[in-house]
Amino acid sequence: MADWVPKTRLGQMVLNGEITTMSDALATKLPLREPQIVDILLPELQDEVIDLNMVQRMTDSGRRVRFAVTCIVGNGDGFIGIGRAKGKEVGPAIRKAIDNAKLNIIEIKRGCGSWECGCQQPHSLPFEVHGTCGSVEVTFKPAPRGITLAVGDVAKSLLTLAGVKDAWGFARGNTKTKVNYALATFEALRMTSTMRVTDEQANKQNIVSGPIGLTIQETDVDSMEE
Repeated sequence: MADWVPKTRLGQMVLNGEITTMSDALATKLPLREPQIVDILLPELQDEVIDLNMVQRMTDSGRRVRFAVTCIVGNGDGFIGIGRAKGKEVGPAIRKAIDNAKLNIIEIKRGCGSWECGCQQPHSLPFEVHGTCGSVEVTFKPAPRGITLAVGDVAKSLLTLAGVKDAWGFARGNTKTKVNYALATFEALRMTSTMRVTDEQANKQNIVSGPIGLTIQETDVDSMEE
């Protein structure tokens, strides 16, 4: 990072110390076009490859092989991003997909939206959310503590990196298409940040936007203890 020269206004503000958190960076509404910004503000960010496909095409010069990669990034505490990329080699394609995921990072809301719980801790979703992509439709509902993530494997990866510990999940369509499943899940999580919540609802369900001080490791340990 020492030799990084920002090319955008947001990057200059981060490098100068005017912005010190990812929440503040997203609140500026300035375009996020440099992955180094996320590296500085979220040093504990983790990544995971969701899908890796080899695409072949016949040309006049012979068979041409390219790789299509879908990756997700998250800090396990309120931030999640997804990105896709293509390349002739696996390694550069994965790195490019991770950088694209950082540029698409969002801040989600969490809370205790389950009527069965009432613990007032932001361990689950604050309300029911929906997401669609292609033929895949997903619905996630708040769950009481101890249920963990009753969702598919792809959705579980995104919810874990986003910091959601308990949730019910339902999916329709061709969920074997991992990319569509992942994008539908991401859109459902985005819905938590775009839906307006009154102060009364936020206080009643302890709805928190962004980080609450947990790490991915702490989240996994809590799930095992429950």
